[in-house]
Amino acid sequence: MNRMLRAIIGACLVLIIVFSAISICHDIGSSWKIDVTGEKLYTLSDGTKSILSKLNQPVTAKLFYASTAALKGPDQIQYYNNYYEYVKSLLEEYVSVSNDMVKLEVIDPRPFSDDEEHAIGFGLRQYRVSEEESFFFGLVVQTQFGVEKVIPFFSPDRQSFIEYDISYLIDSAITRQKNRIGIMSSLPVIGDSEYMAQMLAAQKQQPRMPWTFVEHLKKKYEVTEIPTDVNDINDIDILLVVHPKNLPQQTLFAIDQYILKGGRTIICVDPHCFSDPSRNVNQGLMLGSESTQASDLNVLLRTWGIEMPRSEFAGDLKLAESRAVSQNTRVQKILGLLNLTRDCFNRNNVITAQLNEVRVLFSGVLNLVADPNKPEDKEFPIERTPLLMTTDKGNSFAVTNSYELMLLDPSIFLQRFIEGTKPVTMGYLLSGRFKSSFPDGIEIETAADGQESSSDSEDPNQPKTAKKQIKGLMQSEKDCAVAVFADVDFISDMLAYQNFLGLSKAVVGDNSALLFNTIDDLSGSSDLISIRSRGNVKRPFIVVDEIERKAEAETAAKLASIDAEIAGFNAKRQSISPAAGQDQELVISKEILKDIRDLEEKIYQKQKERRLINMEKSEKIDRLGRKLQRANTIAAPAVVLFIAIVLWLWRSMRRRHYISHSSDA
Repeated sequence: MNRMLRAIIGACLVLIIVFSAISICHDIGSSWKIDVTGEKLYTLSDGTKSILSKLNQPVTAKLFYASTAALKGPDQIQYYNNYYEYVKSLLEEYVSVSNDMVKLEVIDPRPFSDDEEHAIGFGLRQYRVSEEESFFFGLVVQTQFGVEKVIPFFSPDRQSFIEYDISYLIDSAITRQKNRIGIMSSLPVIGDSEYMAQMLAAQKQQPRMPWTFVEHLKKKYEVTEIPTDVNDINDIDILLVVHPKNLPQQTLFAIDQYILKGGRTIICVDPHCFSDPSRNVNQGLMLGSESTQASDLNVLLRTWGIEMPRSEFAGDLKLAESRAVSQNTRVQKILGLLNLTRDCFNRNNVITAQLNEVRVLFSGVLNLVADPNKPEDKEFPIERTPLLMTTDKGNSFAVTNSYELMLLDPSIFLQRFIEGTKPVTMGYLLSGRFKSSFPDGIEIETAADGQESSSDSEDPNQPKTAKKQIKGLMQSEKDCAVAVFADVDFISDMLAYQNFLGLSKAVVGDNSALLFNTIDDLSGSSDLISIRSRGNVKRPFIVVDEIERKAEAETAAKLASIDAEIAGFNAKRQSISPAAGQDQELVISKEILKDIRDLEEKIYQKQKERRLINMEKSEKIDRLGRKLQRANTIAAPAVVLFIAIVLWLWRSMRRRHYISHSSDA
């Protein structure tokens, strides 16, 4: 075998070894990833990992992205290319963490293909780019039992919650049963039962209809009514407590134990509910009397570290709506009627991140409280996340009696209100390991035979009663989640809906969305609650922004001076030109023309000087870009050169060591 043939065979073997090594390293090292982003954008939360570890059936995630259409589309469509790469990388992390229980399929639906037909059939949002091309960017999650969950379109304003959306999709896909919601309320929010409605109809009376939000809930969940005198709460997934008034101790204990067992709960309390029909005018006229339209659950709230003070309301002049209270009164700000805007919502929580407008009516205030006798458990602290708040100028205001609320004179509240310096909170999401509000249990009355007494009558013919101690859980064994809102009217038909042509009720603002978002969030597994908001995918150019800020600060005075001089020259030129043009027969003298030319030259020079200053600012940024480009260009060769030098030094030292040993021998 000649030397040339050996060289060719050797080169081929080297190429085979190199490509094999690259393939092996690609397969083995695909799971070796390092997330160097500051906010860990490509690292899954512990909640997502827990959901994936519990998968008991394969799940297929089909990512539809029309990459070809994006290349042909306008700049607005091409923007999604980077977003798509991020979503795909995150889904690949789902596949890696799930031990192949999640299968990823990336599909580019071409025009007139089966993939495009499937994308439309799944309900993905379609955007026409041309007569033939359509743009798709959505996700479909399928299980082996035929369950399909869809994200119709990855909207850019959901980037911070992309992990939550995907995990929620997987979690809801493997949860086959319909969630059950139990509603406990002192108000007729569920309306009259079918039997009662028939009885009232027979008596020619109008039955009470359910609130609109309840009708909407029944389309998606199983809704049942929980009595306000219940002893135990079971067989529901979410408990919705609306306007709890004077609940007996046994009911409070039942709510407490339901939450400690891991039951998700939404509580709406109100210091004065205008939707409460039990208004007693005579009692309201009595100064100092408590409003009969107030609800209170502070027995439980204080244990969780918050409290709603009585007869205290949230106010904000910036958010207060202007209305006429009655027909013969002037329009003025109603301090208790607040129109919460985007800045009033927690943008880092999935419940409130997408809300734009929520109206509340004399909402209460939720204050943080600390009981010195019950220090917070350092091992399992309760996380209190604000959801709704006023602006920095918001503050609370109090009423002295219920008559002020019945009279509803806005001027009284405006005179009493003082602007604050920090937001007032009206809604909290509480999560963590809760302790019982009844550590010693409760006592109930039982009959002589041990059965619970059904009557408080003192009739001697009735059996005598005895006290019986009931104990329950002292602390939850797993994380609990409770959402608390200090207003009830925000979910009423008065604020959340309006009649549309007398046929249906249209949604107003995001009041109903706030409630449904909370239910959707709490209806998921406990792992979903812990999924954090993703960081900002768009990384800011901090160094560039700092250069621009410093350059603007350094040149602001100089540019202002130049602009002032240019304005002076223009004014002087304008004053010369009209004087010269008043009479068309006036012959403009050479001196006037010379003055105009001199002013135009000065204006030109000043404008040129202004351009040079702005050019210097751009040059600083360009210099930074060139430095980064040179660094990126030189980095790889520098590393290779450094390794080569190290190997050369190592081989030289080995050679010298070998020569020295040979000479000694």
